[in-house]
Amino acid sequence: MPRSHGTHSRKSPQDPSRARSRRLWRVLTHNVTITAVAVGVLAGGVVLVDLDAVGGDAKPPPGAGDLSTNDMLARLQASDMDPVVAGAVAEAKKRAHEQHEREMRALREKARRDARAAAELKRRQEAERERERLATSNPSSVENQRYGRKMAALRGWDRCWPSLKILWTKESGWNERAENPSSGAYGIPQALPAEKLATAGKDWRTSSPTQIAWGLNYIRARYKDPCGAWAWWQSHHWY
Repeated sequence: MPRSHGTHSRKSPQDPSRARSRRLWRVLTHNVTITAVAVGVLAGGVVLVDLDAVGGDAKPPPGAGDLSTNDMLARLQASDMDPVVAGAVAEAKKRAHEQHEREMRALREKARRDARAAAELKRRQEAERERERLATSNPSSVENQRYGRKMAALRGWDRCWPSLKILWTKESGWNERAENPSSGAYGIPQALPAEKLATAGKDWRTSSPTQIAWGLNYIRARYKDPCGAWAWWQSHHWY
């Protein structure tokens, strides 16, 4: 009778594909692997962070939207101004200033003799003071100045920022809706006529970045930089 070789059966050969799947699963579920993947995800997330937002800049003025450096450069380039056009704008500003000065001078002379003229002079002076007060109390002026400083820096005008700041404070209080009731000059840079701002963008009535781009290009074409524009303003009281 043949000798028995025992009752234990041999293990059947393992399916190679199943073995590979198990090894892959052990690798994927290993703590080191999980940690490496997590670090990779976090590292990838850093690339997506808006560096301007991380810098802590305040929110832009209402309706302006978030502008990147490239957006600001695009606006500056789109509204680039010819010196001839800038000269025409400057001439309009000069005429408006001189006309206003003549009117006020005549009114002051007449006010010395006429009570009605004196009342009109007082009314106009109070209106001008109120306009200046409203311009400087504009809640978006601080944000507008931040746009102005950043866009001026893109022009290479960091050193002229104090000049630009005081120039447009005098002109409009950095109010994007400021309007001169006498001449019709409009916006932060007090463009004259106001419609000139449309060359910088369709949103020229309410967008401070659009107005600032136009104003900086006007300054460059006419005065080279804000330092020159402010020096001119101090002598003439217009620019």
